[in-house]
Amino acid sequence: MKPHIYVVDDDESVCKALRRLMKSAGYNVETFNSAQGFLNAVPPDREGCLILDIRLPGIDGFELQKRLNALHSKLRIIFITAYVQAGDYERAMEAGAIGFLQKPFSDQSLLDLIDSICS
Repeated sequence: MKPHIYVVDDDESVCKALRRLMKSAGYNVETFNSAQGFLNAVPPDREGCLILDIRLPGIDGFELQKRLNALHSKLRIIFITAYVQAGDYERAMEAGAIGFLQKPFSDQSLLDLIDSICS
């Protein structure tokens, strides 16, 4: 059975595109435009894969990762970002992320990453 996929990105077009991609690959997917919306809707004991943008209004991706770690979340996090700053990759991975992709990335690279680490 394929893992549940959660997408948190403030760009609605990214959410729609990733929702279509994940559904076409047979995944169940939920999208959120904010970290707070995700926290309000998804219990911390859920399993699956979280595709998470770094730059978000309010609670950013790194803060959401920190909060999920504090809650002992079992979600596996793949960060996506259009704007990589020095140290972002290292910060994400040291805090337990299992993937990091810079936008734009190919659909296949994301699907391959999900298949290799979230299945």
